[in-house]
Amino acid sequence: MGGGVYVDEPLSDASRSMSLRQKLSQHGFESNDDYDFALRCLFDAPVVGLRCVNLAGASGRRKTAFAQALGLALEFDHRLYHDFSRPPAAAVAMRVDEDEPGEPLITLTALERIVLEACAFSEAARCLLVLDQLQCADFAEQVRLYQFIHSRQWEAAGAHVIAHPRNLLVVLICEGPLYHSLHKASFRVWTDPSHNLLDFKPEDLALPSRAQAMMGAFSAVFIALGSAPTLGEYQRLVDDAAQRIYTAEQLRAALYGRMETVDRERLYARQLDAVIDAAVAEIASYVGIEEISLSSDL
Repeated sequence: MGGGVYVDEPLSDASRSMSLRQKLSQHGFESNDDYDFALRCLFDAPVVGLRCVNLAGASGRRKTAFAQALGLALEFDHRLYHDFSRPPAAAVAMRVDEDEPGEPLITLTALERIVLEACAFSEAARCLLVLDQLQCADFAEQVRLYQFIHSRQWEAAGAHVIAHPRNLLVVLICEGPLYHSLHKASFRVWTDPSHNLLDFKPEDLALPSRAQAMMGAFSAVFIALGSAPTLGEYQRLVDDAAQRIYTAEQLRAALYGRMETVDRERLYARQLDAVIDAAVAEIASYVGIEEISLSSDL
């Protein structure tokens, strides 16, 4: 099983129906980017060795959050995680085959143990293996991981296992340069927050059509900021607008509090006064219409 080429079955309809963006959001990762095409490139193409994703972006734990949400969104049966930045754990003695009590115990490092577990799980179920903070790994460990991804084979303390190429997905997260061969063996995905302004409509936020003017004013603010909210952030902003925003200062505080990508200096610049004031006026108009509508129904 060393060097065959595998063509995977396409992602199931269940995995592709409900927007991947929505499924990631349900598991704590909000973004305006749609990662569906990137995953199609990853899963639909023939693979030599193991499928491997290199998550790129600014330093921080956003890449880790994406990896964890992806495992849940794609419903992997097993999700394993190893962080190279943690202090090395003591080597653990274990049997490769727990069903054979007569087998001798072997001593494994934390990395060796988790890769062995991933290989074992992959024999019968889908498994996600996240290897985080690779900049803290010894170069020899990165070389060893490349050899594993290339050959699907892992050897540790005399134990030899082979990972199933259709069932195991390896995710690499590194805050520095990744070993060149590992980089070339993986599909790179950018996970930093997007500044793309999506064309949200009132119905996306469960608002009546008359909210369009207020949303237009919000869009002018987002364009001036060079930043845009995710759907979840926008929903929370609309709730703030309906319940508690009455002044420009309050709107600025809500925008800064709700939106991950806001630049605070730009938000509080005098150049934004006009669009901020216009948005506050539209919020007041919308809330006023709501109040009149409610009173007329009594």
